[in-house]
Amino acid sequence: MASVLLYHVVGDLTVGKPELVEFCDVETVESAIRAIGESTECGIPVWKRSFHVGMIENNEMRQQRFVGILTSLDIISFLAKSQCLEDQDKAMKTQVSDVVVPNNTLLKIVDPGTRLIDALEMMKQGVRRLLVPKSKVWKGMSKRFSILYNGKWLKNIDNCSGNNLIANANRPSSSSAAAYMRDKFCCLSREDMIRFLIGCLGALAPLPLSSISSLGALNLSYSSIEASLPAVEATQKHPGDPTAVAVVEITQDGRHKILGEISASKLWKCDYLAAAWALANLSAGQFVMGAEDNVSSRLLPDFSVNSTVEDNKVANGGGSARARKFSSRSIGFNPVSPSFGMGRTMYRGRSAPLTCKTSSSLAAVMAQMLSHRANHVWVTEDDNDDVLVGMVGYADILVAVTKQPAAFIPSTRSITELASEIQS
Repeated sequence: MASVLLYHVVGDLTVGKPELVEFCDVETVESAIRAIGESTECGIPVWKRSFHVGMIENNEMRQQRFVGILTSLDIISFLAKSQCLEDQDKAMKTQVSDVVVPNNTLLKIVDPGTRLIDALEMMKQGVRRLLVPKSKVWKGMSKRFSILYNGKWLKNIDNCSGNNLIANANRPSSSSAAAYMRDKFCCLSREDMIRFLIGCLGALAPLPLSSISSLGALNLSYSSIEASLPAVEATQKHPGDPTAVAVVEITQDGRHKILGEISASKLWKCDYLAAAWALANLSAGQFVMGAEDNVSSRLLPDFSVNSTVEDNKVANGGGSARARKFSSRSIGFNPVSPSFGMGRTMYRGRSAPLTCKTSSSLAAVMAQMLSHRANHVWVTEDDNDDVLVGMVGYADILVAVTKQPAAFIPSTRSITELASEIQS
């Protein structure tokens, strides 16, 4: 086990993190779209409103108020329902409580003195966010400089001495507990963990030089949909972690040739109403490959799209929303030939899925994910860039970096070769 995971604590990663602003489940879908667009990830934690104003809330009470994490794909799947497409204004004013998938286990409140290795274990088990108190007495020091007593790290110790250490280790005073409960909170994600780990690759050696296949980081259980099927069927796959469905063509020998993906990260900053219409009316291949602006009017009707912040300002200010035809550019994809499967060429650009090879190093995959702000990478065969064999997500990387040295075969590649791979 790398010492960096044992000596660092969660509090070390909270430096510079903004204070959490709770998003309540009584807010509207329109507000959620704006909040997700302004967030650092493609999903936001959703909370029940606190009805005890002025009351000191402990961690258990706050944990019970957490509902789940709302993603861009959740919203687009909701807006793609027939009743929502018929009355878009009503759909945009729907409360988030009717859209978010309840899952109270996706977030956990932890002390800033929690060891990093323990936090990683929580995230390996399915926790996606850690809520950390921004304690006034927390000095942001690692545990190598903290106090160890009876095999346990003392939490939030400030100006303690002598006999008081033992008392505070097992039973904090009422005054310190009250101060603890009044702390502001910040939220740490798995991306924050990966960002920290890639900053200390030397301490993790030889793991970063090893291939994802040798580390067992290749996840063979991925969700996929055939390109000719309706795109809306991707939402019925119920992709868990990560929230992504590969759009594939099945070759004659039964292999999956990846064309694109329908995922929360790809749809993070898109025109939600346009994407919802496309999800409900186009095939999966057309959705990810894009449809030309001049495609048949029989397929692409006129409708008002006012889901962007600018259009909302116009609507709220009394002006008329701009009426325009659906365009694949509004989803965030580059349009190509509308004749899906007939004489088309492979596309590149925003619509291209993020891929790596089975022989790619762990460090290279981590760098890909961070540079593209993605929570997963699709894995293809070494000798064929199109044939999909699996995927790598945050959870797979966290499992890999906590492996014991004897559990994998180290790579013989040099640092120079690794640097060249990351740059490419």
